[in-house]
Amino acid sequence: MLVPVLRVLQTKNPALKITILSRKFLKPIFDKEISGLNVNFVEADTKGEHKGVLGIYKLAKQLKKLQIDAVADTHNVMRSKMLRFFLFGLKKASINKGRADKKALTRTKNKIFKQLKTTHERYADVFRKLGFEIDLSKHQFIIKPKLPKLPFLENLAEDGKKWIGIAPFAQYTGKMYPIDLMEEVIAILSTTKQVFLFGGGKKEVMALSKIKKKYPNVQNVAGKLSLKEELQLIAHLDTMLAMDSGNAHFAAMFGVKTVTIWGVTHPFAGFAPFGQQENCILPNIAKYPNLPCSIYGNKICDGYEGVMRSILVEDVVKKIK
Repeated sequence: MLVPVLRVLQTKNPALKITILSRKFLKPIFDKEISGLNVNFVEADTKGEHKGVLGIYKLAKQLKKLQIDAVADTHNVMRSKMLRFFLFGLKKASINKGRADKKALTRTKNKIFKQLKTTHERYADVFRKLGFEIDLSKHQFIIKPKLPKLPFLENLAEDGKKWIGIAPFAQYTGKMYPIDLMEEVIAILSTTKQVFLFGGGKKEVMALSKIKKKYPNVQNVAGKLSLKEELQLIAHLDTMLAMDSGNAHFAAMFGVKTVTIWGVTHPFAGFAPFGQQENCILPNIAKYPNLPCSIYGNKICDGYEGVMRSILVEDVVKKIK
């Protein structure tokens, strides 16, 4: 979600030197070929070298050697707050997550049901506090990265079918479209489209492998590609179908049409993929008036366990088509 914001920032300020501090596995997202950004990347090894207070202090000392002038904290959690403290003397700004507004959006009594500021705008605000002008309406997508050189893609690129990516999993069950219904979606789409299944973890890989065997024109790439290869493939999809999850944001980063299915969470909280608000599929709000129950999907209102089943398979297919 940060990538579009940084694109606008860098386009407006081409001489600006940007260093991304994050976990190692996220580095491919910021590769120039993938993001179009010209940034440095520093790994935060929070389970090793940079673990605990002393580790964060050590990280701060390492960052000071980069002669940075300002710190943009787009996370604002305990670790990043400690890091900001140790980076004394520098100009700093941190994200306002709007916790009070989000609490009002998710409570069951006196709920304030309205669109909140998007996370993209909240990220942009951090840089605005540091004195930069950012207008996200001026964002421009980059040229797509090249397809990864994978044997199974060679023939598929020539058969003329539309490519549909499907990422049916999420961190919490409250954000997941039931797998039996998703299989129906896959069965319909795979008759005329090329479908790619995305996921991670042994259980997800096994579940998707079983589905892949049942239908034509389905490729299960879960657990088979590096993150960089996944991103390269996602960039060439015609449409991505995902939950309120990371894969949705990966696709939106490239301007791929991204259809998202929402359960106990809601795009009003500000986490809709960049530029894809009109492609959100929502449950029956009249039947489930307490939605959203949760910002992250970890809480489910009583009696809302079946909220996703109010979304019909045919409606999902229709939106994609």
